[in-house]
Amino acid sequence: MQAIPFDPLDYPHPSRRTVVYARNGMTCAGNPTAASVGLQVLLKGGNAVDAAVAMAAVMPLAEPTGNGLGSDAFVMVWKDGKLYGLNGSGPSPKAASIEALRAKGCEKIPAYGVLASDVPGAVGAWAAVHERFGQLQFADVLAPAIEYAENGFPVSPTVADLWGRAVNLYSGMRSDAQFEPWFTHFAPQNRAPESGEIFRSPDIAATLRRIAETKGEAFYRGEIAEKIAAFFAAHGGLLTADDLAAWRPEWVEPLSVNYRGYDVWEMPPNGHGITVLMALKTLSGMQLGAPLTAETMHQQIEAMKLAMSDTAEHVTEPSAMRVTTDELLSDEYAAKRRALIGEQALLPKAGDPRGSSTVYFCTADRDGMMVSFIQSNYRGFGSGIVIPGTGISMNDRMENFRFDPAHANCLEGGKRPYHTIIPGFLSKEGKAVGPFGIMGGFMQPQAHVQVVENLIDWHLNPQQALDSPRWQWIGGKKIDIEADVPPAEVLKLIRRGHEVTVKADLTAMGRGQMILRAPDGTLCGATEKRSDGQIMSY
Repeated sequence: MQAIPFDPLDYPHPSRRTVVYARNGMTCAGNPTAASVGLQVLLKGGNAVDAAVAMAAVMPLAEPTGNGLGSDAFVMVWKDGKLYGLNGSGPSPKAASIEALRAKGCEKIPAYGVLASDVPGAVGAWAAVHERFGQLQFADVLAPAIEYAENGFPVSPTVADLWGRAVNLYSGMRSDAQFEPWFTHFAPQNRAPESGEIFRSPDIAATLRRIAETKGEAFYRGEIAEKIAAFFAAHGGLLTADDLAAWRPEWVEPLSVNYRGYDVWEMPPNGHGITVLMALKTLSGMQLGAPLTAETMHQQIEAMKLAMSDTAEHVTEPSAMRVTTDELLSDEYAAKRRALIGEQALLPKAGDPRGSSTVYFCTADRDGMMVSFIQSNYRGFGSGIVIPGTGISMNDRMENFRFDPAHANCLEGGKRPYHTIIPGFLSKEGKAVGPFGIMGGFMQPQAHVQVVENLIDWHLNPQQALDSPRWQWIGGKKIDIEADVPPAEVLKLIRRGHEVTVKADLTAMGRGQMILRAPDGTLCGATEKRSDGQIMSY
């Protein structure tokens, strides 16, 4: 069933900027330095993968509030009519278990510290995707990031704000010696850098140089790995050199559903991209009204709640899942879930959706290759662990496990957790439409659904689709909603039983980018009003 016609010229929420067009190549990122690095690599003869890896390498420096050299990553690459997926998420240490954490006095999985980190997969993902698809030498691709780390870059406004929040957070943990290297590296003057202030990191430069020279081997099976393992051992952590040495990224087949003529692609579990596809299948059988009306938002919210409740229960390391992706995406199951949606807000059995930080970026080149790339520590700077002398800030992905031995996603050694970061991609009739992604922990699948429907149901352009006001389901019947949603529609949602909080802080509502390719090859790029986003093209 198709949505009612909607004229985007009548849309009541104008964007702050217009879309950007190009013919030859484009890079989109939430950070101007990263977008610039991608364009530099394209202009040197690199392809879309070269540009994306260059951007990934500079992001731990330029936007450390969302990722680090100790991050995980997921990548989708469109090349010659096929979409490839790379899972760059690492497993828990082999010694990790619920019993092991309880023996250390834990009653839940810590959000911070050495017990929060799993094997970081991002560096391995850079090397693997470049090995398969890159055009330039790996060292040349990482050279711009090394130069920025050595000579510095001006900190952008949103990053400066988030950096300041992190200083306040970690200050409360500073009595624990394991967090002191974070201050040494990221707050050497006991404060965050201000907007426009130059930040340099000789440590990150040195680490990137070794990664470039060894194509990532030193990070997992060399001197960098030894430094990581030594720090964890010294502070009672579980991650070892053997854990690092044993890990490899995994090539996977992306999943898709057809939504009103477009194929929407997401990565398979252990990520929760399948949540997007489940919600879209539910909504595809419903008649949607105009955007940002209470009726439409109610349908979207209820479909999203049902999908997120399911994935919170079932998604984990694929070998540990107790249902299949085919079962979760079946027409029969979508019909059953759709039948539950009525006029009033549901109270489904669900997990605890929480906010966090990530970086997403995308690239396209003149030969048709397109890349959707996402990289994250999970909570901002991550676990608060920085390996001395390296600039490596470690993830806190272990927190996405369940501290319940009966749950499919329970913490076990050598297992990958339920993962929140999800790159997206659109195609139509076997041809690429383009990459998209929105950062923000458990907001990500919710934003994917809203942006896809903005594009497909209401024919908004990419900038309008990203800038449009958003809602976020928090748990139970609780909904956060942006202040520019019409107040009358907010009141109608409340009458339907939703517990609505109007939010002034937009950083938790996701920050995304998108590049779409027209049938004639013209590229159209957009980036968020909620970030310091930049589009570079030629």
